[in-house]
Amino acid sequence: MAADNEQPLVSPAVDPEDRAVEAALRPKNLDDFVGQARVRRQLSLVLEASRLRGRSADHVLLSGPPGLGKTTLAMIIAAEMNAPLRISSGPAIQHAGDLAAILSSLTDGEVLFLDEIHRMSRPAEEMLYMAMEDFRVDIVVGKGPGATAIPLDLPPFTLVGATTRAGLLPGPLRDRFGFTGHLEFYSTEELELVLRRSAMMMDMRVNSAAFAEIAGRSRGTPRIANRLLRRVRDWALVHAVDVIDAGSAGAALDMYEVDAKGLDRLDRAVLTALVTKFNGGPVGLSTLAIAVGEEPETVETVAEPYLVREGMLGRTPRGRIATAAAWEHLGLMMPPTVAAAMPEDLFSVYQEEHDGELGDETEWSRNKR
Repeated sequence: MAADNEQPLVSPAVDPEDRAVEAALRPKNLDDFVGQARVRRQLSLVLEASRLRGRSADHVLLSGPPGLGKTTLAMIIAAEMNAPLRISSGPAIQHAGDLAAILSSLTDGEVLFLDEIHRMSRPAEEMLYMAMEDFRVDIVVGKGPGATAIPLDLPPFTLVGATTRAGLLPGPLRDRFGFTGHLEFYSTEELELVLRRSAMMMDMRVNSAAFAEIAGRSRGTPRIANRLLRRVRDWALVHAVDVIDAGSAGAALDMYEVDAKGLDRLDRAVLTALVTKFNGGPVGLSTLAIAVGEEPETVETVAEPYLVREGMLGRTPRGRIATAAAWEHLGLMMPPTVAAAMPEDLFSVYQEEHDGELGDETEWSRNKR
C-alpha cells in the first residue's frame, strides 16, 4: 500500500509546498485571474455594485473540483473590497462554539472564507443561518431549564464558502448565498496563459511548444499545471537546460511518469489491472483497489474522476469497466468478445439501475456510511 502521506504529482489536492509557492503565484485581482470568464464577469458586477452602495458584498458560494481557484477568488474578493480576510475550514468547525468564536471576532466588512464548507457540523450550520441573514447569533449560556440565550449582534461581513461537493450543502444554507459560482475545468489554451504568467514570475525561459506540452498533461487544473511546471524547472536546472522546449518538458514529465494524456502511475495501474487482470471488467472497486495496491478511497477519489472524464473508465451497476479508449491508450487491442459485451450507453445503464447515484456500492462505501 502507498504511504498515507504520499502525494501524487498530478493530484489536485494541496500540499505544504503548494501553499508556499502558490501564495506568490496567486493573482491579486480579477483582471489578472486567468480563465473562468463567466464567473469573473458575474463576480465583478457583484463586487462593483457593493462598492457603489458602500456596503459589504453579498455572501458568495464557490463550487467546483479542487485546484481551480476557489481560494484565490476568495482572496481576490477581500482585496477588491479592500477588506481583511479571515480563513478557516469546515472540518475545523465541529461545534457551534467554534463558529461563534470566529464570528464574534470579525470586524466591519471583513471577509470570512470557509473552505470545504459542506463538512461543517450541523449545529454550526444552523448558527450560520442567522449570522448570514440577520448578522446575529444567539449564545446559549447554561444547560437544561436554566439555559439562557444571549443575542450577539455581528458587524456586517461577507462569507465566502468553497466546496467541492455542492450537493452536500443543505438547501437553507445554499439559499442564503447571494451569488453562487461554479468553476469549470480549464482549456489547454487557458492553462498555457496560467503557465506563462507563472514562468515569468519564476524567471523561467520556456518556449510556446513547452507550455503547450505541460498544459496538455495538466488535467485542466491550474494547480496541477503549476506543480508540473516546477518539476520541469527542477529537471532543467539539474540538466543545465537554459531554454525549456517541448522535448525537455516531455522528458521531464516522462521521468515523473506523467504521460501525454496527464495520466500518472496510479491511473495507468488502474487501467492496466482492469485490462490485463480482469479482461476489461466489470470489477468491484474493492477488488480493483487490492489489485493496484491502494486503498479504495484513493482509487475512487484520485484516479477515477479523471479516467471517467476522459472516457477511459466506466461505472456500471456491476462494477468498473475499461472502455475502448483505455485499451487504445495502453496500446492494446480490445478482444471482439469484450467489445460485443460492452454496453452501448454506459450512462443509460447507470441511470436506469440507480437513478443517477453511484452504481456499484462497495463494501468500503457501505462501511463508510
